[in-house]
Amino acid sequence: MPSLYIYSPSGAVRDRAAFRRAVRRLQAAGYEVAVDPAALARHQRFAGDDDARLAAIERAAASGADVALTTRGGYGLTRLLPRLPYDAIDAAARRGMAWVGLSDFTAFGLAVLAQRGTATWAGPAVMEDWAVDAPDDITTACFDDLAQGVGEGSGWRLPLSDLRAHPELAAGWRVEGAMLWGGNLSILAGLVGTPYLPSVDGGLLFLEDVGEHPYRIERMLTQLLLAGVLGRQKAILLGAFNRFALTPHDRGFRLETVVAWLRAQLPGVPVLTGLPFGHVPTKVVLPVGRPVDAMVEGRDALLFWG
Repeated sequence: MPSLYIYSPSGAVRDRAAFRRAVRRLQAAGYEVAVDPAALARHQRFAGDDDARLAAIERAAASGADVALTTRGGYGLTRLLPRLPYDAIDAAARRGMAWVGLSDFTAFGLAVLAQRGTATWAGPAVMEDWAVDAPDDITTACFDDLAQGVGEGSGWRLPLSDLRAHPELAAGWRVEGAMLWGGNLSILAGLVGTPYLPSVDGGLLFLEDVGEHPYRIERMLTQLLLAGVLGRQKAILLGAFNRFALTPHDRGFRLETVVAWLRAQLPGVPVLTGLPFGHVPTKVVLPVGRPVDAMVEGRDALLFWG
């Protein structure tokens, strides 16, 4: 089985016992696991101060592992972007290392794409996906395929509401060689106007978020819309937006309201929902910064990159 290097570039690991259980699970699955010496470090809410977390990224790049896997997200990578070891990260990727993570890792993936054209992977994290009571079978299978170099694509079943909103999809829809990119909406929106947000035309932008009320989601989408990001894409793929609470004040303003509003702003750009990715147990692994082919057949949405 492939080798993993586990490191902490963002928030501090809070449950050390759960972390050790997750490492044992990965080892039991046959992975050769190396844990960064500062993986359980803590400085304020971070996994070490900025210098310590930058050093952990440098050790990951030099490890020679097949996969560099984050312990968790949280917050912390955005403040490191001006100092990331871009050349070392890119060199490791060119040697075959897959940089994998989600949530706060979005800042890392988008920055290295913008600065060096380096592709990374949106996927699971140690605490999110292996420290839980029962790791999800689909998530672990997708990760296994990536780690073994045999992953070629992914797919999901569209809700009927998507087909009603986009009747043109009924005749079939296909895009070839479009760059797949994106990640956490909050992190991505925070990079607008910086040199760390890639300029992607004709891409497939996937988005997810957690703990954000629908009006905040709409506000961040509006920022991307007014910045010209959304209108330049071939399609917008929406993953999970969860763990928020509506209030009586909303008076029917829901996530579905936001999706309908977004579609009205983007005539000619399909907005597809249900992508199995985000802060949910079942998540696929997605390349960030690679060309993919996308198609819709009936209710099946498919992505191919193999």
